[in-house]
Amino acid sequence: MAYRYILTESFDEGAIVRITLNRPEARNAQNRGMLEELNDAFLAAERDDTVRVVILAAAGEIFSSGHDLGSSVQRAEFAPGPGQLESARTNGGSRAHAEKLNLQEWHYFFQNTLRWRNLRKITVAQVHGQVISAGLMLMWACDLIVAAEGTLFSDVVGTRLGMCGMEYFAHPWEFGPRKTKELMLTSDAIDAEEAYRLDMVSKIYPADQLAEKTLGFARRIASLPTMAALMIKESVNQSVDSMGFHNALNASFTLHQLNHAHWAEKHAGTPFEGIPCAVPEDGAVDWRNAPPTRIARKDD
Repeated sequence: MAYRYILTESFDEGAIVRITLNRPEARNAQNRGMLEELNDAFLAAERDDTVRVVILAAAGEIFSSGHDLGSSVQRAEFAPGPGQLESARTNGGSRAHAEKLNLQEWHYFFQNTLRWRNLRKITVAQVHGQVISAGLMLMWACDLIVAAEGTLFSDVVGTRLGMCGMEYFAHPWEFGPRKTKELMLTSDAIDAEEAYRLDMVSKIYPADQLAEKTLGFARRIASLPTMAALMIKESVNQSVDSMGFHNALNASFTLHQLNHAHWAEKHAGTPFEGIPCAVPEDGAVDWRNAPPTRIARKDD
């Protein structure tokens, strides 16, 4: 498959595959086309018995700014016409109102992230710059995370969109319960050092050595017998699922859809009809002109 929004590279005779988000001009915002290509590349790596480790990286200044909230590219993917994607007409795409949004988000934001989390290969997220909102979902779907020095992690949808986090709500499992509340209520960020202290990030590398160091880390993992690597992954994932991870994600996805439905109902009959999230008139920060995120500090 010829990709438009991602790049793929193979190393060590196919043992390691690197998938790179390649929409730097849009800060790697996740349009539907990118997510479809990413799913295709992940599943292709899963099918290939030569592949042992998959690295997820990104081109440009930041890893990902989150969901594409309406660029011309995203609009063309959903608008009737030759550029419309099939997925915009199926899996709920032809339905209306809350039903449409629920089904579309379940398939393309929630279930695909779970699918990547459970991929039958070891995955490593290689992040840098900023990882914002839905960028966290991509990163958290991976087994291990390595970060460039100075990387910032944040979810800004609470203050800017009036939403209770992302569709794949792994936040309390990754940040911890109280830190999640703080970061969601303020949109403050944590840096790579704090992410390391929280056990969210495994390694921190100098930015100019990130790709090289991540590849070396992946080679260490690829040297394990494939059965051992998969059983280690599965033992940890099943342990976390037994602690309630999967059920909690399902419950949080339902709350996410209730949150959308609230704003859609509130905006009915107003100039914002059809917008299922908060707008500045609701008291939200205008995401288009929002100030940079601040680092969460214990004395601020």
